[in-house]
Amino acid sequence: MARLTAEGAFLHPDCEITEATFGAYTEVGRGTRVAHSVFGDYSYCDRYCDIANAEVGRFANIASFVRIGATDHPLDRASLHHFMYRSASYWDDAEDDADWFAQRKARRARIGHDTWIGHAAQIKPEVTVGHGAVVASGAVVTKDVAPYTIVAGLPARPVRARQPAGIAERLIALAWWDWDHDRLRAALPDFRALGAEAFLEKYGG
Repeated sequence: MARLTAEGAFLHPDCEITEATFGAYTEVGRGTRVAHSVFGDYSYCDRYCDIANAEVGRFANIASFVRIGATDHPLDRASLHHFMYRSASYWDDAEDDADWFAQRKARRARIGHDTWIGHAAQIKPEVTVGHGAVVASGAVVTKDVAPYTIVAGLPARPVRARQPAGIAERLIALAWWDWDHDRLRAALPDFRALGAEAFLEKYGG
């Protein structure tokens, strides 16, 4: 595994990065495409992900072959084909449809802090995955996911709570994901040894 740094993302080979920003200790797996997106500190994705028009919080765990914010086609027009908006590729006297691209960029997917997006899952545009939530492998998420909820299926539906509501609320209030690097290191033994409730009792959540 790569040694990560506070200077930004460790990019593995063959990545395509377009207008994206990365926080401290972030990592982007081989062959991944990231466009018009923001990665919060400590977040990473594994191999061959496709992430567009997304805001990824801190400590997000994104497995391989995940697609977030998949770009779409205009369902209300006479054609679906991209000759309508990538028009300069077809005619010398036509420009690309800037308004269409601006509209797609505005449809942001949002991934909360301390989330886990499983292998080959998809998160559709304008969907929010709440803090602490888990998306099962292969799920297609078309609606918002509540914090600390596990969803699965096609389309994704809630399976169970990751933490009881009271614990989830306390974890969100504690917001440990905002702690600085040194404080995280000092608490590392307790992150490893304590369950969520015991951790909250010790750290005042």
